[in-house]
This record gives sequence, structure tokens and C-alpha cells, in this order.
Amino acid sequence: MIRAILVDDEKLALQLMEKKLTELGIQIIKTFTNAESVINEMKSLDFQVAFLDIELGGISGLDLAELIQEWNSQIHIVFITAYRDYAIQAFEIHSIDYLLKPVLKSRLEKTISRVQEQLQLETVEPKLIEEKSLKSLRVICFNEFSVYKNEEPVKWKTAKVKELFAFFITHLNTYVNRDTIINTVWPEYDYGKAKIQLHTCISHLRKTLNTIGFTQSLFFSNQGYTLELDNFYCDAIEFERLIERRTIVNKDTISELENAIQLYIGDYMENNDYAWASTKTQSLREKLLQVLQKMINYYSKEKEYDKKRKYLHILLKYNPYSEHALRQLMLHYSEIGNRGDAIKVYHDFLSTLQTDLGILPDQTTLKLYETIING
Repeated sequence: MIRAILVDDEKLALQLMEKKLTELGIQIIKTFTNAESVINEMKSLDFQVAFLDIELGGISGLDLAELIQEWNSQIHIVFITAYRDYAIQAFEIHSIDYLLKPVLKSRLEKTISRVQEQLQLETVEPKLIEEKSLKSLRVICFNEFSVYKNEEPVKWKTAKVKELFAFFITHLNTYVNRDTIINTVWPEYDYGKAKIQLHTCISHLRKTLNTIGFTQSLFFSNQGYTLELDNFYCDAIEFERLIERRTIVNKDTISELENAIQLYIGDYMENNDYAWASTKTQSLREKLLQVLQKMINYYSKEKEYDKKRKYLHILLKYNPYSEHALRQLMLHYSEIGNRGDAIKVYHDFLSTLQTDLGILPDQTTLKLYETIING
């Protein structure tokens, strides 16, 4: 069933359209009479389509559509208006349809068919892309950076050529100035020698890309380089895609989020010791921690305690100094009657804090521990 929100500042028109959409099998998650309420609530709602009146008081439906798609580009927009004048602007925003009031049932059915076709394409296309990618290039960034062509490891001329490719993967489809690359990948060299190193590595990298079928992928212009790849798989890119398109955790999204967590087998290129990768590492880890907490909250609400415990342990693994994560795990063990494990995870955490940071847990954690100890 398609999940939708409906926005119209005329209450009678809103009620009529809600009735028509419901009769055609659309699940109306919520209706709104102004754009401001949508902006305040949309991140907490699970919907696929927004039916928007263009002439709204305050923020227009066109502006609202842009804000919705900035938040989630997967949301489809259908405009409903009494005016023809906005058609060009509406389609510039990549709306899926433009309906003129009064909306006939037969016309609305065509719109819903378009939405259904688009949603079906979105579920099929990722699978097709993945199948093609497995036959072509596979790039692994989590834990250890490695590259495979048809499941065979790609051979690099030197370690620096491999590092340069890792750098370009991190900045995929992004122009990077030559001097920025030199200062980042060869910080210990003087400029003249580093420039020679860059040109040598670029030459070797192009030859490697050519041998694996990517003949036109590394471009030079305005004293900088851009790597552009298609038909390839990258675990870090897939991880971000999965969690960014599923911002709300529910029974429809939890499976994809679990798949995303499985991809995260270690921090971004953590075994390669690339100092320049630290910003990307931190960004991805923050995204991991945020989605883990959402999943833990979901499993707690659903009373799926085994999965809650599993993801609490993963949360603490990647955020080892988080007392908030520790207290959640201690409380979980205490609530299911497993006081011994609650005490054990506390002592493991205490040891980590003292060894790594030379500090003790805060008073909230200490009080919780004493409460558990005292039964």
C-alpha cells in the first residue's frame, strides 16, 4: 500500500481528496493545512508520496516540495492546483505528476499508476545494479581497503598507487585540485618530488584502470583530477545509501538497516593507516552510531530483546567510551534478570576507561552499578 501525506489549506478540498485517495487504496499517513506543520513533522513520518496543493498560505507548495526532497530525495511529489501557470516549475522540481482541480477519479488513477511504477522500479533497480556490479568491480572500504575485479584482487604497481585510488574513491565524482592531492597523499615530500610522484602514480593508476575495463574514468582539468566510475559496487557507498534512504526505523525498513550494519565490518580503511581518511571515518562512524541507536529503540519497543542486546554490543564496540551505551546494556541485562552480565559489562568498561583514559565512570553510571549490585 502506498503511504502518502496530503497538504491543502482548504479543509473541504483536503477532505474530498483524502476520500478519493483512500478509495483508490492509498494510505494517508497524515493531512496538513499548512507547510510549516509538514516541515516540523515530516522527519517523524513514514511516507513515500506527498500530494501538495501549490497555493498555500505562507510557504508555497513548490517551496515545500524542494524542502521535502532536500530532506529525502526518495519522496515522490504530486502537485494539485487550480492553476495551470505552475506546470513548468512543478516539473523542474521533478514532480511525478501535476493535477488540476477538480481532480477526476480517472485522472487520479493514472497518477497512482505512475507512482506505483516508479516505486516498483526503485525496488528492482538496486538489485540489477548489484548484479552488474558483482560482475565488474567491487571496492571494499570497511576495515581494509581492497579492490576486486570479477572476484580477483586487483594488483597495484605500488602501495602509493593503491592509496591514490583509495583517495579518489573517497572523493568519487568530485574535482580535487592537484596541489591538494600532493599535500594530502605526499605530505612528507617537498613539492617538486611530490609532483613527480603524483604524475607517476597517475600514469600507473590509469594503466590499471584500463586493464580492468575503466578506460575513461580519471579526468584532468584546471590543474585537478576527478574519478568517475559506474557499474561498480562499494560497501561504504552502499552503507550510506541504505541508511540515508531509511531514516525511519519500522517493520518495513528494519531489514535493510540490518543489511547496512552487516556491511560495517570495521572502520573506514582502518587497517591502511591513511591519515587523510580520518574525516570520512568519523562521518561514517557517526552515521553508524545514530542508526544503531534507532534500531535499539525499535527492538526495545517491539520487545525483541535478543536483537536489542546484539545491537547494544555493536554500539558499545564502536563507541567504547560511551557511558550512555553502557548504561543501556546494563539496564537491559538487569531487566531480563541477568545481573551477572550487567556487572561484567560494567567491569569491562571500567577497565577500558582506566587503561585508555585513566578515569572512572561518572556518578550516574556508578549509582546504576551500585543499584544492580544491591539487587
